[in-house]
Amino acid sequence: MAQITMILVEIQENLSRFQNFVVEESNEERKVNLDLLDEVREEARIKAEALKRRVEYKYSSKLRPRQFQVVDLVMRKAHPYQLENKLSPTGPFRVTEALGN
Repeated sequence: MAQITMILVEIQENLSRFQNFVVEESNEERKVNLDLLDEVREEARIKAEALKRRVEYKYSSKLRPRQFQVVDLVMRKAHPYQLENKLSPTGPFRVTEALGN
């Protein structure tokens, strides 16, 4: 049998949720929620996968494909949050091996 714990302040106040509380109904609702737990998890997994695919599509739509040859010179794009210091690589860089995509 499940034990119910209430804070004393809540007992002194005659709230309707405590006056209408039924242990058997609470236990039944808990059992129903446990039965539906697998379905809720599956729905969350499906939503997470859909979000992942939307993010991937958004990223891929902005990507510009490029082909480099072995003798090409390329520059590294510096991000604004990266600090430039004396150890930062400077360009241009020569392509030594073309790997395709």
